[in-house]
Amino acid sequence: MSVVPADVLPGSALAVEEPAACAVELGPRARLWPSLAAVYRAQLSRARVARIPLLFVATFQSVGIMILMRGVVDDGAEAQAVVAGSSVLVVAFVALNLLAQYFGQLRASGGLDHYATLPVPPAAVVLGAAGAYASFTVPGTVVTALFGCVLFGLPMAHLWVLMAVIPLAGAALAGLGAALGLLAPRPELATLLGQLGMSAALLLGVLPADRMPEAVRFTRDLLPSTYGVEAFARTFGPHPDWAFVLGDLAVCGVVGVVSLAVATWAYRRAAVR
Repeated sequence: MSVVPADVLPGSALAVEEPAACAVELGPRARLWPSLAAVYRAQLSRARVARIPLLFVATFQSVGIMILMRGVVDDGAEAQAVVAGSSVLVVAFVALNLLAQYFGQLRASGGLDHYATLPVPPAAVVLGAAGAYASFTVPGTVVTALFGCVLFGLPMAHLWVLMAVIPLAGAALAGLGAALGLLAPRPELATLLGQLGMSAALLLGVLPADRMPEAVRFTRDLLPSTYGVEAFARTFGPHPDWAFVLGDLAVCGVVGVVSLAVATWAYRRAAVR
């Protein structure tokens, strides 16, 4: 007579459960948009106090450049280029320069490990930080544009186009800044690359394109902020060509998507190291 253990009988209360039934059910994976909103709010509240003085510096810098250029450039197309370039320079200072420094320091200090442990998609981290930094540029850009219009006697009827220029140019520059900060091997190099990018936006965006050599114009066309400057500058004319304005804004949007995708890839690459 064989003895059968009681825990293997079908009707026994001691029957072993299936492995699938014993497995602990995991919670739902974090979705992109709620995670993005959470990271955006966290970055906005954290950087609010620290970044406001830097935003003042960026605005004061752009206003000072316009005052210096007032005695150099003529009215008309050159004045339009100076005002548009100085306004977008505020976006470049914060979204490109400061964001490159932030991600460079975050990578060097091990801060990426904190985000890697959270159930947050990598795209939400990059987009949330980029959106928070770009949000700080809105007051400075508007103040710079208003001051430039008064200084150079330009019309203010189409300043509403800044509602499209700031987020699109900000996305392109923020993605570039985040990618530079995440790909740089040292935070000092990330700071250097951010400064060089902002200097390129200053020299190639504020100075009138007609006074540049052909080779420099080609380099200017490779800079993402150039198309935001061109879109804004076109609106100062008596009869803006809105097809060209929309075309420049579309280029900004495409570059923004590409640069943010590269920054997301760079974040994944840096987080697993």
